[in-house]
Amino acid sequence: MALVHGLLLAAGAGRRMGRPKALVSDPDGTSWLARAVSVLDEGGCAATLVVLGASGEQAELDLPRTSWTHCPDWAKGVGHSLRHGLRVLGEGGADAALVHLVDLPDVTAAVAQRLLGGEVGSGALRRAVYSGRPGHPVLLGRDHWAPLVAELHGDRGAADYLRRRDAETVECADLATGQDVDRPQA
Repeated sequence: MALVHGLLLAAGAGRRMGRPKALVSDPDGTSWLARAVSVLDEGGCAATLVVLGASGEQAELDLPRTSWTHCPDWAKGVGHSLRHGLRVLGEGGADAALVHLVDLPDVTAAVAQRLLGGEVGSGALRRAVYSGRPGHPVLLGRDHWAPLVAELHGDRGAADYLRRRDAETVECADLATGQDVDRPQA
C-alpha cells in the first residue's frame, strides 16, 4: 500500500480576506486550518505537512500527525509554497502527496477519500473536479515531484503541469462545490 502524506498550502497573506487564511475561523470557532488538516487526516493521509508563511508560527496548532514548515518565499506566490512543501516531503518516504488548500471550507474528507480510491503509487496524478471545473485536492505521485518543482514559479501552481500530463480527473460535485473563499462576507 502506498504511503500518502497530505500537503496543506496555507502560506498566503489573504489580502482580500484581510488576514492570513491560516488564522481564519468560522463564526462557531472552527479553525479553517484545523478543518483542512482533518480533511487530509480523515481522508486517508498518514501524516500532513502544513506550509505556512504570512501567519508565521502563530498559526501552528497542536494537531495529531501534523508537522509545520515555513516557506521563506511565500510572498512570491503559491508556486513557491508548493515547491517548498514538495522539497520538504521529498526528504521523507512518502510515495505520493495529496495537496489541499486552506480556503476550501466545503471540501470534506469524502473528497480526499475519493481521490485516494483505487491504485495510488509514485506515478499517480489526479485531481478533483467540480462539475468539470478543476480544483483541489490534487494527488501527486512522487515521480512527478522533481519535474513539477523544476517548473514551479510565481503565483502559478501545478495546473499547467497537470493539463500537459493529462492528469486523471475525479468528479466530486456531488460532495462539494470546491469553491475557495477569498473575502470575509463569503
